[in-house]
Amino acid sequence: MHFLDQAKIYVRAGSGGPGAVSFRREKYVEYGGPDGGDGGKGGDIVVEAVAGLNTLIDFRYTQHFKAQRGGGGMGKNRTGAGGQDLVIKVPVGTQLISDEDRETVLADLTEAGQRVVLLEGGMGGRGNASYKTSTNRAPRQHQPGIPGEELWVWLRLKLLADAGLVGLPNAGKSTFINKITNTKAKVGDYAFTTLRPQLGVVRHRNREFVLADIPGLIAGAAEGAGVGDRFLGHIERCRVLIHLIDVSGTDPVEAMEIVEEELDAYGGGLIDKPRLVALNKIDLVDAELVKAFSEELLEAGADAVFPISGATGAGLDALLDAVLDYLPAATVTERPDGEVEDEEDRKPWSPV
Repeated sequence: MHFLDQAKIYVRAGSGGPGAVSFRREKYVEYGGPDGGDGGKGGDIVVEAVAGLNTLIDFRYTQHFKAQRGGGGMGKNRTGAGGQDLVIKVPVGTQLISDEDRETVLADLTEAGQRVVLLEGGMGGRGNASYKTSTNRAPRQHQPGIPGEELWVWLRLKLLADAGLVGLPNAGKSTFINKITNTKAKVGDYAFTTLRPQLGVVRHRNREFVLADIPGLIAGAAEGAGVGDRFLGHIERCRVLIHLIDVSGTDPVEAMEIVEEELDAYGGGLIDKPRLVALNKIDLVDAELVKAFSEELLEAGADAVFPISGATGAGLDALLDAVLDYLPAATVTERPDGEVEDEEDRKPWSPV
């Protein structure tokens, strides 16, 4: 399935039905008065968040949405039928953004089943029966229905995940996420292997959480460089970030600082989120180099460093244990009773 996280659509609520002009014409009724009913209300435009969707790709092919108009009023003071509401289903995590400034958030749908009335249908017009007065016993006035509201709106999807995975291109994120989740991400020895955000479910210690992987960041990403700043929005809702750094790279400290600067420049509270630094690909270098780089990262401001290997699985238990510590119990399943892991295995690397 193709991933699309932004789409522009046109929506129009149903117009109200026209009021009727009608007079009673019955045998033995000498003075049949006006009996034209009012028009029915137009249908609303309703947006609903549903589970099971993680892309806006359907809106690439269907961009115009119009609710049903109300029925016209009828004789015998019958009101026209109301127009049917149009329900637009979107993934959980979708924001409705004003097309005028591309910034104003009209609604933020963060829970399955959440609904918002984006546009209300127009009211039906008055029939001639409502115009009858003591001096105007046979009115022919009536109202057309009020037109339904219309607008262009942007749909912007921000993935909902417990933890987010960040790092420079080729830091080994795809290999890492393949190792710990049921996702089969594309792996390659070149930059930008991952070209779209993806979600994976991590099961660890009989608990589980959702991990979001976004394309690799480069300097200037917050301003749209590389694959663009829009991908940073997918980790705004995460509780904790895993910062993956390639230990076989030239300068892990510089790699950490580049990503930190981009998180800070983007805003959205990303720089304030807890970040676990994972020093990846330790299977490619000797232990002394891992120790030296870990010390440098701690001196540069990292709270804790977790040496790991996405390829072999070394060190992953300690890292995932630390992630679980940031997640409320309500978001994950309980641990199995009686299971107690070695406390030493849960500690990140730190200088002795």
